[in-house]
Amino acid sequence: EDLNQYHALAVYRYGCRALFERHKLLLSLHLCSKILQSMKDLDDQEYTFFLYGGQVLDRSTQAANPSPDWITQAIWDNITEVDAQLDSFKGFQQSIEQTMRDWKKWYSSGEPEKEPLPGEWDGRLDALQKLIVVRCIRSDRVLPATQIFISLKLDQKYVEPPPFDLDAIYEESTCTTPLLFVLTPGMDPTAQLNALAVLRNIPCNNISLGQGQEPKATKMIDDGSKQGFWAMLANCHLCVKWLPTLEKYIDKTFEGGPHKDFRVWMSSSPTPQFPIQLLQNCIKMTAEPPKGLKANIVRLLNNTTEEAYNRVSEWQKYRKLFFSLCWFHAVLLERRKFKMLGWNIAYDFNDSDFDISENILAIYLDLDPNEIPWDAIRYLIAEANYGGRVTEHPDNRVLRSYVNEFFSPAALQPKFMLSTLPTYYIPEDSTLSNYRAYARDLPLSEPPEAFGQHSNAEISSAMVDTDMMCSTIASLGGGGSGSGGGGGNRDETVYNTCTSLLEKLPENIDWEEVRERNESDASPLKVCLLQEIERYNELLSATRASIKLLMKGIQGFVVISKDQEDVLLSLFAGSVPKAWLSAYPSLKPLSSWMPDLVDRIEQLNVWGFQSVPKVLWLGGVTYPTSLLTALLQASARKNMVSVDTLSFDFIVQTADESGITAMPKEGAYIKSMILEGAKWDASAGALADAESMQLFNPMPIMHFKPVARKKATADGIYQCPLYLYPIRTGTRERPSFMIWVDLKSGQYSADLWTKRGTALLLSVA
Repeated sequence: EDLNQYHALAVYRYGCRALFERHKLLLSLHLCSKILQSMKDLDDQEYTFFLYGGQVLDRSTQAANPSPDWITQAIWDNITEVDAQLDSFKGFQQSIEQTMRDWKKWYSSGEPEKEPLPGEWDGRLDALQKLIVVRCIRSDRVLPATQIFISLKLDQKYVEPPPFDLDAIYEESTCTTPLLFVLTPGMDPTAQLNALAVLRNIPCNNISLGQGQEPKATKMIDDGSKQGFWAMLANCHLCVKWLPTLEKYIDKTFEGGPHKDFRVWMSSSPTPQFPIQLLQNCIKMTAEPPKGLKANIVRLLNNTTEEAYNRVSEWQKYRKLFFSLCWFHAVLLERRKFKMLGWNIAYDFNDSDFDISENILAIYLDLDPNEIPWDAIRYLIAEANYGGRVTEHPDNRVLRSYVNEFFSPAALQPKFMLSTLPTYYIPEDSTLSNYRAYARDLPLSEPPEAFGQHSNAEISSAMVDTDMMCSTIASLGGGGSGSGGGGGNRDETVYNTCTSLLEKLPENIDWEEVRERNESDASPLKVCLLQEIERYNELLSATRASIKLLMKGIQGFVVISKDQEDVLLSLFAGSVPKAWLSAYPSLKPLSSWMPDLVDRIEQLNVWGFQSVPKVLWLGGVTYPTSLLTALLQASARKNMVSVDTLSFDFIVQTADESGITAMPKEGAYIKSMILEGAKWDASAGALADAESMQLFNPMPIMHFKPVARKKATADGIYQCPLYLYPIRTGTRERPSFMIWVDLKSGQYSADLWTKRGTALLLSVA
């Protein structure tokens, strides 16, 4: 037993060295589950439910949600399914309905995984079952709850990754063991390696690989193996085609018996083209930049010399703006943790951006300290320098809003506040040593408000992390023998799912009949309708054929192809097969995707066989932009104007769908849009802070009204981006961005909503 414990911990610690920070807990959980399975101390069915969650294909028999104000559809699916599928949870749904107040209090607590469960459940459930409760009701707290589970079942050591110790790694290596740094943006391990070489009194020669460097690299390895120095081959990902040759050369060198002090060090960004054999032979280490605002600011200040810091004659203004720049750089890097609410694309800002911007500040302050050209400084930092990396327009707006705040006359005033929190400000004593002391005293982790974000932003990104961890372990085959929490034979489960899907799949719409019925209608809307029906019919036919073919394959009548195997695995995991997402992108699980498809077809049936719906569901069409363009074209024809002169005015309606009696004369009423990062205050007719834990909020029906020569955006208006679905970048073929929608910004400035990443979505998944 002691030997097993020693080896398990050694595997964890060895594995952690080669993993990025975000994957270390995943390794702990996977290791923990395998150890518990070998000890017969893990219920496969329960563990599988934890990984997949509750999947509901048919909601017609599902009990009504007793409190939709805080129990979302996903949470209710989990609750009803865990009660139905796991014996240890019998009566769980009824208990929640009967003690609603206690469960809401538990749900609303900051760290529910540390709170006792309401009623009898705290004493009735074991550690894994309590983890399942957190997964069902507070999926954003699964990662900290998983740490508690691993600590209880194995040891606290399995959730405390060992610190990076290059000296210890060197001690483990030999002259015939290559060592590989796996790089992340903004991190260069060369300085650390050179420091170790000095400590060990061994020469270290570096070469950065690229075109034409191969002969120099092989000569360096050859010389090093004879003379006993270290050879560092940096940026191996820049010449992946040469790496197989390098692998053979290193093997040949090792066979020749190199000098005992010789080492081959390599660094490479992750690339699938790296030779597998060479990768397996290497001791692997990850080199990651420090995380958190504090760590980044401390690093930037420590990298600054007194000489460079004191070179500007107008030192009082320069030093305040220098600290502003440190804060600005750290904020840009750390915004990535908020996923889509941070940046649409995670940009790799690095120290060269900071250095160039610092030089810009120094040059302009020396030129004319009395008349600081704020516009020029802001433009060069936000547009030319940092903005040079930014490719998405909404991200450019985020950069501008930060630059406008941190590089302004206000930043030169005493104790300028860098956020709404009292902790973060520019210190009055502007010596470098005092700035360093202030930075060292900052909190280790920072709340979302430090970035101008809402507390919900952290919850949203934590839920994404949970889904990523569970889906990754499920893809590794870590989930026993169930589907979506249910046990049983895989083929039988998928066959039953196929039967259920065929029953629910709508019939194709009769395109010819719709065309004949609307023959007299020559409007652009009719063209849009016929194109939509065509696309949906293709999807329905392909999906139906795919299901039937898979059923034949399961029965053994046909050979299951690779494509059909992918469909089978997706259905088994409760997700939508990629082949079925050809018409429109979706992140929905299978349980939500099918009812959504039925609703989409229903809207087209009403539109095609009756008339244009009074209120249109824009998210229900495959190409919403084509519908919006059709609305503009219809208005242009009606008013005999060029379509290029038209754009939309956005009028939020106070009535709900039942209160709207007819279509508007111009444009259309649009329903079922969702606000992320804010809520709509109907009484004020403006944006407002979202409630805690409410990540998405419904947007009232809005009139998209075509108008000619629209006025420029006024103050108090936030230009809100409208996206097709939560992945805001979309794909190259299907961008997610649709249109800018003007909304009143309420009591806050438009810049605040920009920093929060506030957006309208046509679908939350």
